[in-house]
Amino acid sequence: MATKEEVRTYLAYWFQLGKKVVVGHEGTHLLPQPIFQGDRYSQEFEDCWQKILSPSTGDCYLEGTEETIADLLTPGWEMIACGRCAMPVPMRNLGMPPLSCPCGSLPGWPNTELPTPRSPISNQEQLKVIRNRLLGNLSTARQ
Repeated sequence: MATKEEVRTYLAYWFQLGKKVVVGHEGTHLLPQPIFQGDRYSQEFEDCWQKILSPSTGDCYLEGTEETIADLLTPGWEMIACGRCAMPVPMRNLGMPPLSCPCGSLPGWPNTELPTPRSPISNQEQLKVIRNRLLGNLSTARQ
């Protein structure tokens, strides 16, 4: 079963590549900008996520896919890495897989010369990891 966090991450990754969420009954598109604010998702992204989860919004799906976000939150789905581009894509637990990955409609993707989409990163945590690695290397070098 895909968790809410996995589906949220799935959307954040595809938003970074310009894919939009289509709101079925409104016929509108959602693409929050910016997606990150520091080490967390931006308020725009969080507002978009809440709108997608709201039952009053109706069916929402990622542009280029057929599965609704509500479907992805049921036990019949899980998130896996696309075999072509390594981006998160939904896969049914049972039955036939989706027809294609959303990357099929992105010209020039995957592009290994560009940074890949990511989740929010805490700069402080990353600096601590680097510091600890350096301190570990210094202590082993002195022995």
